[in-house]
Amino acid sequence: MASLPLPLVPPPVAAETEAPATDEERQPLVDQEDEPETPTAVEQMGIKDSYDRPEAREGDAVAQIAAIVSVGVFAVTIWIMALAKPSSFALFTWHPLMQSLSLALFTYGILTLQPTSQPRTKAAGLIRHQLAMIALGIPVAIVGTSIVIYNKSRNNREHFTSWHGTFGITVMILSILQVLLGGGSVWFGGRAFGGNPRAKLVWKYHRLSGYVIYPLYLFAAYLGGAWSHWSENNSVLAVRLIAFTIAPAVLLLAVLSRVRLSKMKFF
Repeated sequence: MASLPLPLVPPPVAAETEAPATDEERQPLVDQEDEPETPTAVEQMGIKDSYDRPEAREGDAVAQIAAIVSVGVFAVTIWIMALAKPSSFALFTWHPLMQSLSLALFTYGILTLQPTSQPRTKAAGLIRHQLAMIALGIPVAIVGTSIVIYNKSRNNREHFTSWHGTFGITVMILSILQVLLGGGSVWFGGRAFGGNPRAKLVWKYHRLSGYVIYPLYLFAAYLGGAWSHWSENNSVLAVRLIAFTIAPAVLLLAVLSRVRLSKMKFF
């Protein structure tokens, strides 16, 4: 009987030991950067991280630019007037130079703290605020005030005979008290006022009083720039109108428009 053909069987192949898959091989073929991100529960609710929330309100940026331009026009005009005639530069000239510089520093100190509403930005803003106000602004203003007092004393002239001088010394005293009030409410945990929550209450009134003193400081600057003999002798009427009348008015409106009464919780 004829034998049936046997099926062809492939020769045995030695088994190869497969290496374990690497981390890269386990990754999906699609790049992770191209994969759509799954929103978290917080994002689905429309709530973002507090640090991502914009702090500025509508109009704050425009007001900030207006404030910077206005105080710049005021200060630069003073410095040009003072330095335009080197031959007429005298000890008194340092008074408008220092006071205009202090006004610029005070303005920056207010603007840099106004938009902050989150813990991290508030802490950074407070540092900048104190550097501008305490480390620079107040010392410069004290130097400018001391110069005019000394200059009048050595020339045997009466003090505080004008509204500019009266407002100027009044604002200077209030500014020093303001610094002590504000510093005492935040330094060393507000120990000067018994710690929190009393210190927080003091800080609230410190903030409010600052918005009262600042307009007075601007008014003193307006009186000195628009009506003083030094200004009249070193500028024309149009310059005094733009730099020392309109600019301070715009500056005041710009700063006050950025105030947030909700921060002080008076209402």
